[in-house]
Amino acid sequence: MVNGERPGAHGQDREIESLDEFDRTARGGTLGGYRLQSVDLTARTSVLLRVDTGGAVFLGCPMEPAATAKVRADGALVFPPVPGLPFNPYRGLLYTPGQLFEGLADGGYEATPDARAYAWFQRTKADGDIFASMLRSIHDDAISDALDELLTGTRVVGVMGGHAMARGTDAYAGAARLGRSLTRTGLTVATGGGPGAMEAANLGAYSAAHPDAMLDEALELLAKAPSFVPSVSDWARAAFEIRSRWPEGDDSIGIPTWFYGHEPPNAFAAHIAKYFANATREDGLLARCDAGVIFLPGAAGTVQEVFDNATPNYYESRGEPTPMVLVDRAHWTETLPTWPLLRSLARGRSMENRIALVDTVDEAPAALARLTGA
Repeated sequence: MVNGERPGAHGQDREIESLDEFDRTARGGTLGGYRLQSVDLTARTSVLLRVDTGGAVFLGCPMEPAATAKVRADGALVFPPVPGLPFNPYRGLLYTPGQLFEGLADGGYEATPDARAYAWFQRTKADGDIFASMLRSIHDDAISDALDELLTGTRVVGVMGGHAMARGTDAYAGAARLGRSLTRTGLTVATGGGPGAMEAANLGAYSAAHPDAMLDEALELLAKAPSFVPSVSDWARAAFEIRSRWPEGDDSIGIPTWFYGHEPPNAFAAHIAKYFANATREDGLLARCDAGVIFLPGAAGTVQEVFDNATPNYYESRGEPTPMVLVDRAHWTETLPTWPLLRSLARGRSMENRIALVDTVDEAPAALARLTGA
Protein backbone atom coordinates (compact mmCIF):
# COMPACT_ATOMS: atom_id res chain seq x y z
CA MET A 1 0.00 0.00 0.00
CA VAL A 2 0.95 3.61 -0.40
CA ASN A 3 2.37 4.77 2.89
CA GLY A 4 2.81 8.49 2.28
CA GLU A 5 6.59 8.28 1.94
CA ARG A 6 8.14 8.91 -1.41
CA PRO A 7 9.90 5.76 -2.67
CA GLY A 8 12.86 5.72 -4.98
CA ALA A 9 16.62 6.15 -4.71
CA HIS A 10 17.81 9.76 -4.90
CA GLY A 11 21.04 8.58 -6.46
CA GLN A 12 18.94 7.77 -9.49
CA ASP A 13 16.30 10.46 -9.70
CA ARG A 14 18.35 13.31 -8.16
CA GLU A 15 15.29 15.07 -6.77
CA ILE A 16 15.17 16.90 -3.44
CA GLU A 17 11.67 17.68 -2.20
CA SER A 18 12.06 18.37 1.54
CA LEU A 19 14.42 20.04 3.98
CA ASP A 20 15.38 16.66 5.42
CA GLU A 21 16.45 15.48 1.96
CA PHE A 22 18.32 18.74 1.43
CA ASP A 23 20.20 18.42 4.71
CA ARG A 24 21.18 14.80 4.07
CA THR A 25 22.41 15.58 0.56
CA ALA A 26 24.23 18.77 1.48
CA ARG A 27 26.36 16.91 4.05
CA GLY A 28 28.17 15.41 1.06
CA GLY A 29 29.45 18.85 0.12
CA THR A 30 27.68 19.17 -3.22
CA LEU A 31 24.24 19.66 -4.69
CA GLY A 32 25.60 19.54 -8.20
CA GLY A 33 23.19 18.00 -10.67
CA TYR A 34 20.30 17.79 -8.20
CA ARG A 35 16.81 19.17 -8.82
CA LEU A 36 15.29 20.91 -5.82
CA GLN A 37 11.50 21.27 -5.94
CA SER A 38 9.63 23.78 -3.81
CA VAL A 39 11.89 23.57 -0.74
CA ASP A 40 11.99 26.70 1.44
CA LEU A 41 15.74 27.38 1.78
CA THR A 42 15.57 30.78 3.47
CA ALA A 43 16.98 29.20 6.66
CA ARG A 44 19.77 27.37 4.80
CA THR A 45 21.77 30.36 3.51
CA SER A 46 24.98 29.32 5.27
CA VAL A 47 24.76 25.85 3.74
CA LEU A 48 24.13 27.19 0.25
CA LEU A 49 27.09 29.55 0.56
CA ARG A 50 29.31 26.61 1.50
CA VAL A 51 28.34 23.72 -0.82
CA ASP A 52 28.88 23.39 -4.56
CA THR A 53 25.64 23.89 -6.52
CA GLY A 54 27.01 23.81 -10.05
CA GLY A 55 24.52 22.19 -12.43
CA ALA A 56 21.74 22.16 -9.84
CA VAL A 57 18.22 23.35 -10.69
CA PHE A 58 16.16 25.19 -8.08
CA LEU A 59 12.44 25.07 -8.86
CA GLY A 60 10.38 27.47 -6.79
CA CYS A 61 12.72 27.39 -3.78
CA PRO A 62 12.62 30.59 -1.67
CA MET A 63 16.17 31.78 -0.83
CA GLU A 64 17.84 34.82 0.65
CA PRO A 65 19.33 37.18 -1.98
CA ALA A 66 22.91 36.27 -1.02
CA ALA A 67 22.19 32.57 -1.53
CA THR A 68 20.45 33.22 -4.84
CA ALA A 69 23.41 35.20 -6.14
CA LYS A 70 25.90 32.54 -5.04
CA VAL A 71 24.13 29.52 -6.57
CA ARG A 72 23.66 31.42 -9.83
CA ALA A 73 27.37 32.22 -9.81
CA ASP A 74 28.03 28.49 -9.37
CA GLY A 75 26.13 27.86 -12.60
CA ALA A 76 22.85 26.65 -11.08
CA LEU A 77 19.53 27.43 -12.72
CA VAL A 78 17.05 29.24 -10.48
CA PHE A 79 13.33 29.32 -11.25
CA PRO A 80 11.99 31.59 -8.50
CA PRO A 81 8.58 31.23 -6.86
CA VAL A 82 5.79 32.92 -8.82
CA PRO A 83 4.03 35.52 -6.64
CA GLY A 84 0.27 35.85 -6.52
CA LEU A 85 -0.64 32.31 -7.58
CA PRO A 86 -3.15 30.23 -5.60
CA PHE A 87 -1.10 27.10 -6.40
CA ASN A 88 2.56 26.12 -6.57
CA PRO A 89 3.54 25.11 -10.13
CA TYR A 90 6.76 23.46 -8.93
CA ARG A 91 5.33 21.33 -6.14
CA GLY A 92 7.20 18.10 -5.48
CA LEU A 93 4.44 16.13 -3.76
CA LEU A 94 0.76 15.45 -4.37
CA TYR A 95 -1.94 17.41 -2.56
CA THR A 96 -3.60 16.29 0.63
CA PRO A 97 -7.28 16.99 1.37
CA GLY A 98 -6.20 19.36 4.14
CA GLN A 99 -4.11 21.42 1.73
CA LEU A 100 -6.81 21.79 -0.92
CA PHE A 101 -9.52 22.56 1.64
CA GLU A 102 -7.47 24.82 3.92
CA GLY A 103 -9.71 27.58 5.27
CA LEU A 104 -12.93 25.59 4.82
CA ALA A 105 -13.90 25.71 8.49
CA ASP A 106 -13.79 29.50 8.76
CA GLY A 107 -14.32 30.87 5.27
CA GLY A 108 -16.28 28.18 3.46
CA TYR A 109 -15.26 26.46 0.25
CA GLU A 110 -14.84 29.72 -1.66
CA ALA A 111 -11.87 30.61 0.56
CA THR A 112 -9.97 27.37 -0.05
CA PRO A 113 -6.92 26.98 -2.32
CA ASP A 114 -8.93 24.54 -4.45
CA ALA A 115 -11.66 27.10 -5.16
CA ARG A 116 -9.13 29.90 -5.72
CA ALA A 117 -7.13 27.77 -8.18
CA TYR A 118 -10.31 27.08 -10.13
CA ALA A 119 -11.14 30.79 -10.20
CA TRP A 120 -7.62 31.54 -11.51
CA PHE A 121 -8.06 28.84 -14.16
CA GLN A 122 -11.37 30.35 -15.23
CA ARG A 123 -9.76 33.76 -15.63
CA THR A 124 -6.72 32.57 -17.59
CA LYS A 125 -7.70 29.50 -19.60
CA ALA A 126 -8.97 31.43 -22.63
CA ASP A 127 -6.96 34.66 -22.55
CA GLY A 128 -4.09 33.38 -24.68
CA ASP A 129 -1.47 34.28 -22.10
CA ILE A 130 1.54 32.01 -22.75
CA PHE A 131 2.79 32.59 -19.21
CA ALA A 132 -0.40 31.20 -17.65
CA SER A 133 -0.36 28.29 -20.08
CA MET A 134 3.26 27.54 -19.17
CA LEU A 135 2.46 27.60 -15.45
CA ARG A 136 -0.39 25.13 -15.91
CA SER A 137 1.85 22.81 -17.92
CA ILE A 138 4.68 22.94 -15.37
CA HIS A 139 2.22 22.25 -12.57
CA ASP A 140 0.64 19.26 -14.32
CA ASP A 141 4.02 17.77 -15.22
CA ALA A 142 5.14 18.12 -11.59
CA ILE A 143 1.95 16.37 -10.47
CA SER A 144 2.58 13.47 -12.88
CA ASP A 145 6.14 13.14 -11.60
CA ALA A 146 4.96 13.08 -7.97
CA LEU A 147 2.24 10.55 -8.78
CA ASP A 148 4.66 8.16 -10.47
CA GLU A 149 7.03 8.37 -7.52
CA LEU A 150 4.24 7.71 -5.02
CA LEU A 151 2.88 4.70 -6.88
CA THR A 152 6.22 2.95 -7.36
CA GLY A 153 5.82 -0.66 -6.24
CA THR A 154 2.04 -0.53 -5.80
CA ARG A 155 -0.76 -2.35 -7.61
CA VAL A 156 -3.43 0.16 -8.62
CA VAL A 157 -7.06 -0.62 -9.38
CA GLY A 158 -9.32 2.06 -10.82
CA VAL A 159 -12.93 2.61 -9.81
CA MET A 160 -14.84 4.79 -12.28
CA GLY A 161 -18.40 6.04 -12.01
CA GLY A 162 -20.67 9.05 -12.15
CA HIS A 163 -20.43 12.18 -10.01
CA ALA A 164 -24.19 12.33 -9.50
CA MET A 165 -24.37 9.26 -7.22
CA ALA A 166 -25.74 10.73 -3.98
CA ARG A 167 -24.72 9.95 -0.45
CA GLY A 168 -27.42 7.98 1.35
CA THR A 169 -28.26 5.77 -1.64
CA ASP A 170 -27.77 2.03 -1.98
CA ALA A 171 -25.52 2.66 -4.98
CA TYR A 172 -23.23 4.92 -2.93
CA ALA A 173 -23.03 2.35 -0.14
CA GLY A 174 -22.21 -0.37 -2.67
CA ALA A 175 -19.38 1.69 -4.18
CA ALA A 176 -18.00 2.29 -0.69
CA ARG A 177 -18.06 -1.44 0.12
CA LEU A 178 -16.24 -2.04 -3.16
CA GLY A 179 -13.46 0.40 -2.25
CA ARG A 180 -13.10 -1.23 1.16
CA SER A 181 -12.96 -4.74 -0.27
CA LEU A 182 -10.35 -3.88 -2.90
CA THR A 183 -8.15 -2.09 -0.38
CA ARG A 184 -8.23 -5.01 2.01
CA THR A 185 -6.87 -7.26 -0.74
CA GLY A 186 -3.75 -5.08 -0.88
CA LEU A 187 -4.64 -3.01 -3.92
CA THR A 188 -4.44 0.78 -4.07
CA VAL A 189 -7.76 2.27 -5.18
CA ALA A 190 -7.59 5.16 -7.64
CA THR A 191 -10.59 7.23 -8.71
CA GLY A 192 -11.30 10.42 -10.60
CA GLY A 193 -11.18 12.11 -7.22
CA GLY A 194 -14.54 13.85 -7.36
CA PRO A 195 -17.94 13.36 -5.70
CA GLY A 196 -20.47 10.56 -6.22
CA ALA A 197 -19.14 7.11 -7.03
CA MET A 198 -15.58 8.43 -6.85
CA GLU A 199 -15.99 9.72 -3.33
CA ALA A 200 -17.74 6.52 -2.26
CA ALA A 201 -14.85 4.33 -3.45
CA ASN A 202 -12.29 6.58 -1.74
CA LEU A 203 -14.39 6.53 1.43
CA GLY A 204 -14.49 2.74 1.32
CA ALA A 205 -10.72 2.60 0.95
CA TYR A 206 -10.34 5.00 3.87
CA SER A 207 -12.60 2.79 6.02
CA ALA A 208 -10.59 -0.38 5.32
CA ALA A 209 -8.35 0.33 8.32
CA HIS A 210 -11.33 0.43 10.67
CA PRO A 211 -13.95 -2.11 11.85
CA ASP A 212 -16.81 -2.74 9.44
CA ALA A 213 -19.27 -0.84 11.63
CA MET A 214 -17.35 2.37 11.00
CA LEU A 215 -18.41 2.47 7.34
CA ASP A 216 -22.06 1.88 8.21
CA GLU A 217 -22.03 4.76 10.67
CA ALA A 218 -20.11 7.03 8.31
CA LEU A 219 -22.60 6.41 5.52
CA GLU A 220 -25.46 7.37 7.82
CA LEU A 221 -23.75 10.59 8.89
CA LEU A 222 -22.78 11.60 5.35
CA ALA A 223 -26.35 11.14 4.14
CA LYS A 224 -27.26 14.35 5.96
CA ALA A 225 -25.35 16.24 3.22
CA PRO A 226 -26.20 14.10 0.19
CA SER A 227 -24.67 16.23 -2.55
CA PHE A 228 -22.20 19.04 -3.20
CA VAL A 229 -25.19 20.94 -4.60
CA PRO A 230 -26.30 23.43 -3.34
CA SER A 231 -23.47 23.78 -0.78
CA VAL A 232 -19.95 22.49 -1.39
CA SER A 233 -19.03 23.79 2.05
CA ASP A 234 -21.61 21.65 3.88
CA TRP A 235 -20.75 18.62 1.73
CA ALA A 236 -17.02 18.93 2.41
CA ARG A 237 -17.41 19.69 6.11
CA ALA A 238 -19.38 16.46 6.54
CA ALA A 239 -16.47 14.51 5.06
CA PHE A 240 -13.91 16.16 7.32
CA GLU A 241 -16.10 15.35 10.31
CA ILE A 242 -15.81 11.69 9.35
CA ARG A 243 -12.04 11.99 9.02
CA SER A 244 -11.85 13.67 12.42
CA ARG A 245 -14.03 11.08 14.13
CA TRP A 246 -12.15 8.15 12.58
CA PRO A 247 -8.59 9.33 11.89
CA GLU A 248 -5.81 7.35 10.25
CA GLY A 249 -7.80 5.71 7.49
CA ASP A 250 -6.24 3.65 4.75
CA ASP A 251 -4.69 5.24 1.66
CA SER A 252 -6.15 5.73 -1.80
CA ILE A 253 -5.61 8.05 -4.74
CA GLY A 254 -7.86 10.75 -6.20
CA ILE A 255 -7.09 12.23 -9.62
CA PRO A 256 -9.50 15.14 -10.27
CA THR A 257 -9.25 18.17 -12.53
CA TRP A 258 -9.91 21.89 -12.35
CA PHE A 259 -11.36 21.55 -15.85
CA TYR A 260 -14.47 20.31 -14.02
CA GLY A 261 -13.93 22.78 -11.22
CA HIS A 262 -17.61 22.97 -10.37
CA GLU A 263 -17.12 19.40 -9.05
CA PRO A 264 -14.98 19.62 -5.90
CA PRO A 265 -12.44 16.94 -4.99
CA ASN A 266 -13.47 14.54 -2.28
CA ALA A 267 -11.74 14.51 1.09
CA PHE A 268 -11.30 10.75 1.49
CA ALA A 269 -8.41 10.17 -0.92
CA ALA A 270 -5.16 10.38 1.04
CA HIS A 271 -3.26 11.67 -1.99
CA ILE A 272 -4.78 13.97 -4.61
CA ALA A 273 -3.21 14.46 -8.04
CA LYS A 274 -5.19 17.41 -9.32
CA TYR A 275 -4.62 18.62 -12.89
CA PHE A 276 -5.56 21.60 -15.01
CA ALA A 277 -5.56 19.59 -18.27
CA ASN A 278 -8.36 17.03 -18.25
CA ALA A 279 -6.92 15.01 -21.14
CA THR A 280 -3.67 14.53 -19.23
CA ARG A 281 -5.63 13.58 -16.14
CA GLU A 282 -7.89 11.05 -17.88
CA ASP A 283 -5.12 9.26 -19.74
CA GLY A 284 -2.84 9.29 -16.72
CA LEU A 285 -5.51 7.90 -14.41
CA LEU A 286 -6.29 4.93 -16.63
CA ALA A 287 -2.68 4.27 -17.60
CA ARG A 288 -1.70 3.85 -13.97
CA CYS A 289 -4.42 1.28 -13.19
CA ASP A 290 -2.21 -1.74 -13.79
CA ALA A 291 -4.45 -4.05 -11.75
CA GLY A 292 -7.53 -3.23 -13.83
CA VAL A 293 -10.53 -0.92 -13.77
CA ILE A 294 -14.05 -1.39 -12.42
CA PHE A 295 -16.70 0.74 -14.12
CA LEU A 296 -19.78 1.60 -12.06
CA PRO A 297 -22.86 3.06 -13.76
CA GLY A 298 -22.21 6.53 -15.15
CA ALA A 299 -23.02 8.80 -18.06
CA ALA A 300 -20.93 10.25 -20.90
CA GLY A 301 -17.75 10.67 -18.87
CA THR A 302 -17.75 7.06 -17.70
CA VAL A 303 -18.53 5.78 -21.20
CA GLN A 304 -15.56 7.78 -22.46
CA GLU A 305 -13.37 6.18 -19.79
CA VAL A 306 -14.49 2.68 -20.82
CA PHE A 307 -13.23 3.19 -24.36
CA ASP A 308 -10.21 5.25 -23.33
CA ASN A 309 -9.22 2.14 -21.38
CA ALA A 310 -10.31 -0.31 -24.08
CA THR A 311 -8.17 1.26 -26.82
CA PRO A 312 -4.71 0.42 -25.36
CA ASN A 313 -6.07 -2.99 -24.36
CA TYR A 314 -7.22 -3.57 -27.94
CA TYR A 315 -3.85 -2.58 -29.45
CA GLU A 316 -1.82 -3.84 -26.47
CA SER A 317 0.08 -0.57 -26.60
CA ARG A 318 0.78 -0.77 -22.86
CA GLY A 319 1.54 -4.47 -22.88
CA GLU A 320 -0.84 -7.21 -21.85
CA PRO A 321 -4.49 -6.07 -21.56
CA THR A 322 -5.60 -5.15 -18.06
CA PRO A 323 -8.93 -6.34 -16.58
CA MET A 324 -12.12 -4.37 -17.18
CA VAL A 325 -15.23 -5.09 -15.07
CA LEU A 326 -18.52 -3.35 -15.89
CA VAL A 327 -21.09 -3.31 -13.08
CA ASP A 328 -24.89 -3.33 -13.63
CA ARG A 329 -26.00 -5.40 -16.60
CA ALA A 330 -29.12 -3.35 -17.33
CA HIS A 331 -27.18 -0.07 -17.36
CA TRP A 332 -24.44 -1.28 -19.72
CA THR A 333 -26.66 -3.31 -22.05
CA GLU A 334 -29.89 -1.27 -22.14
CA THR A 335 -29.56 2.25 -20.72
CA LEU A 336 -26.14 2.87 -22.31
CA PRO A 337 -25.37 -0.29 -24.34
CA THR A 338 -21.62 -0.09 -24.03
CA TRP A 339 -21.06 -3.77 -23.24
CA PRO A 340 -22.07 -5.17 -26.66
CA LEU A 341 -19.59 -2.90 -28.44
CA LEU A 342 -16.84 -3.65 -25.95
CA ARG A 343 -17.42 -7.38 -26.34
CA SER A 344 -17.37 -7.07 -30.14
CA LEU A 345 -14.08 -5.19 -30.01
CA ALA A 346 -12.56 -7.82 -27.75
CA ARG A 347 -13.66 -10.86 -29.73
CA GLY A 348 -10.71 -12.92 -30.93
CA ARG A 349 -8.13 -10.73 -29.18
CA SER A 350 -6.14 -11.08 -25.96
CA MET A 351 -8.49 -8.68 -24.20
CA GLU A 352 -11.44 -11.05 -24.69
CA ASN A 353 -10.50 -12.90 -21.51
CA ARG A 354 -9.94 -9.67 -19.61
CA ILE A 355 -13.45 -8.17 -19.71
CA ALA A 356 -16.48 -9.03 -17.60
CA LEU A 357 -20.02 -7.81 -16.96
CA VAL A 358 -21.60 -8.38 -13.54
CA ASP A 359 -25.01 -7.60 -12.12
CA THR A 360 -24.06 -6.16 -8.74
CA VAL A 361 -21.19 -4.22 -7.25
CA ASP A 362 -20.58 -6.94 -4.68
CA GLU A 363 -19.65 -9.33 -7.50
CA ALA A 364 -16.97 -7.02 -8.88
CA PRO A 365 -13.98 -7.99 -6.68
CA ALA A 366 -14.37 -11.70 -7.49
CA ALA A 367 -14.75 -10.91 -11.18
CA LEU A 368 -11.59 -8.80 -11.09
CA ALA A 369 -9.70 -11.62 -9.38
CA ARG A 370 -10.85 -14.11 -12.05
CA LEU A 371 -9.73 -11.83 -14.86
CA THR A 372 -6.40 -11.18 -13.24
CA GLY A 373 -5.75 -14.90 -13.23
CA ALA A 374 -6.96 -15.38 -16.83
